[in-house]
Amino acid sequence: MPLVSSCDCPHLDCVGEITKEELIQKSHGQCQDCKVGGPNLWACLENGCAYVGCGESHTDHSTVHSQETRHNLTVNLTTLRVWCYACSKEVFLERKLGPNSLHTNNNKPLPSVQSTGQESIRAPGSPTSLRVSPNGGCEDLDMETEEEDELRSRGLTGLKNIGNTCYMNAALQALSNCPPLTQYFLECGALVRTDKKPALCKSYQKLVSDLWHKSRPSYVIPTNLFQGIKVINPMFRGYSQQDSQEFLRCLMDQLHEELKEPLLEPYDRSSSVTVDEAPEEDNHSQSDNDFQSCESCGSSERADNEVQSGNNHVNDTNTNEAEMLIPEQDEIQANREWQKEKNMINDLYRAGVHSVMSVTTFSPPKNKRQKKYRSVISDVFDGTIVSSVQCLTCDRVSVTLENFQDISLPIPGKEDLAKLHSSTHQTSIVKAGSCGEAYAAQGWIAFVMEYIKSWFWGPVVTLQDCLAAFFARDELKGDNMYSCEKCKKLRNGVKFCKMQSLPEILCIHLKRFRHELMFSTKIGTHVSFPLEGLDLQPFLAKDSCAQTTNYDLLSVICHHGTASSGHYIAYCRNDVNNLWYEFDDQSVTEVSESCVQNAGAYVLFYKKSNEDALKERRRVSGLFSMMEPSLLQFYISRQWLNKFKTFAEPGPISNDDFLCSHGGVPPSKASFINDMVVMLPQNVWDHLYSRYGGGPAVNHLYVCHTCQVDIEKLEKRRKSELDMFVRKKKSITVNKNGHLTLKQGADSGQISEETWNFLHSLYGGGPLVTVRPNVTHQETETSQSEEKIEVETRSV
Repeated sequence: MPLVSSCDCPHLDCVGEITKEELIQKSHGQCQDCKVGGPNLWACLENGCAYVGCGESHTDHSTVHSQETRHNLTVNLTTLRVWCYACSKEVFLERKLGPNSLHTNNNKPLPSVQSTGQESIRAPGSPTSLRVSPNGGCEDLDMETEEEDELRSRGLTGLKNIGNTCYMNAALQALSNCPPLTQYFLECGALVRTDKKPALCKSYQKLVSDLWHKSRPSYVIPTNLFQGIKVINPMFRGYSQQDSQEFLRCLMDQLHEELKEPLLEPYDRSSSVTVDEAPEEDNHSQSDNDFQSCESCGSSERADNEVQSGNNHVNDTNTNEAEMLIPEQDEIQANREWQKEKNMINDLYRAGVHSVMSVTTFSPPKNKRQKKYRSVISDVFDGTIVSSVQCLTCDRVSVTLENFQDISLPIPGKEDLAKLHSSTHQTSIVKAGSCGEAYAAQGWIAFVMEYIKSWFWGPVVTLQDCLAAFFARDELKGDNMYSCEKCKKLRNGVKFCKMQSLPEILCIHLKRFRHELMFSTKIGTHVSFPLEGLDLQPFLAKDSCAQTTNYDLLSVICHHGTASSGHYIAYCRNDVNNLWYEFDDQSVTEVSESCVQNAGAYVLFYKKSNEDALKERRRVSGLFSMMEPSLLQFYISRQWLNKFKTFAEPGPISNDDFLCSHGGVPPSKASFINDMVVMLPQNVWDHLYSRYGGGPAVNHLYVCHTCQVDIEKLEKRRKSELDMFVRKKKSITVNKNGHLTLKQGADSGQISEETWNFLHSLYGGGPLVTVRPNVTHQETETSQSEEKIEVETRSV
């Protein structure tokens, strides 16, 4: 909702001239009545009045002062927010303050600004205000700020082959032509920070900068990135040919690990600064787990074993509804949420969702929350698939949710295509509301013509065929029967899945290679794919919230040759001039669209297409041209602004990447806060906030004192623990010729074989270390052996 305007308060004429520096100086003081210190002292803004009083967390002398003197306006010296007692609302001083005046931090008006969430969590002390240079603005929202001639040649840089690395070059070029990811590394450089080795994100950022620099060379040598990949995965060491898709998985997984940040939980929903939760169904990104691909029909064994387990069974009278197994819970709210999820699953089943894989079980409510992480990789590539396995005997349906970052599609053969296109199969699937909808519009004549054509030129396989085969119903019978938890037996079952949420960029991997025990083969079938308008609507779950389902092709990786040898190239659409180019190591050549469509695709990158997003960007750029002068500026995340420029659906505004849970700037980010935020005028902020929501609204930056105190405490604890460790270590070490060695017997003790066997039978472990041969005679009496064990264990 739009923010409250300052002109709504008639008491602003009573405000005297005051600067932010004067208010910060007052924040170091005390309440003039009870002498209590900060934070959250309140200063009277009446002309000629210098009163400073405490807030509601103490005696609330600021309110008493207002009632006695009828001074209506007061400012919080910690948050710099202004409150009018007479109007009972927050106001803004954009007209009254001078050039060095304060910028009030603002969000939705609160019933009582004095009782903000920060008041109870901030340690005593005044915040350190941060200054941000007024750069950015329209340039941060407009991608066409430079001359067209300078932009035209960008992104057309080749990559040198440094020893059978065409697989890497093709993958890097395809990834480089994904605007949401590339613009992040070009414009949000302050966020590309890591202390994890080998710092692959820095190498990739440098490579992207070289590829898209206006004074680019004809080619770049990706030595640093290649060395980093070899450190992560030994498979890429040496100079043998590798798989381009496997390289992509390794690279994206490492980028996520180095760039991931925990999602902040809101400290207080009713406080002045709130943190928006990311709408993720799973606790982790796909990158947080073993980097699993969405597999095809033949690799769905894990779904048979990974079913829900628990103590209580929730049974439904309708046998067509899913049965969920929930651990014992006492929280009523958690059970209500679980019931909502269960109802969603029942709707999915009624819609006839088709499953082919399962990795993570649909998690029930838990007492202990696991920490959630996100990164630019998960923001761009993460989607969600809901999959189900139904027992055909008891009709029990187990449902799982899985995050994915690419989909591995099978290439159907002639028999599979006939089954997918057959009228009987089509009717049964369409009635179930599943992927057969992709063929619902196909007429008999077109089907017959394609069928006859396939006899002469082979089967005509489209990308929609591959998607339909992937989401097709999979029968579990024979050697692949389903182990039902309810029946406690192997039963015939059916597996089916659909997409719950769609990624911004959809990565599709066509399974062209089959690796057997002794040899490998390649499927050379041509798969036709659309350059524009790939519609995923037929493969969406019934209750999916996805608004945009159309995708346009960004890039495609192709492999020429056999399974044992060959060459990789990439076709990419340049985002600046919308022309297609072939990237063959160092060579970059413009090609036609027909050349791209005839390519043998191996990996494809599709991006969401949304005309409304383009109109919205033009609308916001127009707001800058007609903005009115205003002292009230708002800070917005540069990372979210990059989403606004490049995403079809940027989602709610999220300023969490530069704020802590207390609403301040984390001390670790204070030194480069200028690179993380962009200042917007109020009219632009109001428009973005009303359009996308989220937040929180920020127009005053300060280093969080609470986080600073926590950091100092942690550092003090580390130092004390290190000192204690050094002292303890000195008691068991001795200096011999300048080298510290353990004293004899300091790290181990000798016990008899009987004592060892006794302790090992209780606790296990090992391994057994024989210090010297056992020369003692065997005890004959059991009582003597027990006494010996007791003595030795106590001595140890």
